[in-house]
Amino acid sequence: NITGSAPITPEIDGKRFELLKELVPGVSRVAVLWNPTNPNNAARLDSMQAAARTPRLTLDPLVGAGDGQELDRAFASIVAARAEALFMGSDRALLAHRARILEFAVRRRLPALYAYREMVEEGGLASYAPSYPAMYRRAATYVDRILRGAKPGDLPVEQPTRFELTINLKTARALGLTIAPSLLLRAD
Repeated sequence: NITGSAPITPEIDGKRFELLKELVPGVSRVAVLWNPTNPNNAARLDSMQAAARTPRLTLDPLVGAGDGQELDRAFASIVAARAEALFMGSDRALLAHRARILEFAVRRRLPALYAYREMVEEGGLASYAPSYPAMYRRAATYVDRILRGAKPGDLPVEQPTRFELTINLKTARALGLTIAPSLLLRAD
């Protein structure tokens, strides 16, 4: 008897990997930072691996970090694997450690694609994510329908229809990246 909107779509990781490849055309080895304590994330790893094949990316290593102590081990694994870029999956637990993650990416000069706009606003390279303001507006229509008598179980769980690409040009310049005009035109 529930309804609402789901911010994660099955196709979003594939799109994110394609965008990462456009941002950094020569990249082939990408470190994936994810939260192993979130059961939804473990199920997504196989689909991430499959999605990375299309733009010819190798996800190595897949490093889990659910808390601050695990982050140090994850960072060491990323350095040891000589990752050429970083991909941070969707997980609010990781977002809580954004300052450390951003500092690591900057220090290691790792181009990174994030699942949250906040990461880019604070100095990260790029993000691709559902438009949360659009999802909130859509949620208001659901509330209205429920208050008018609709049963929540009869309303489908919606997936986002609007996505935002955010690029930090200052960070791109610091990394020596030239952002393609086609990406700039798509950026929000």
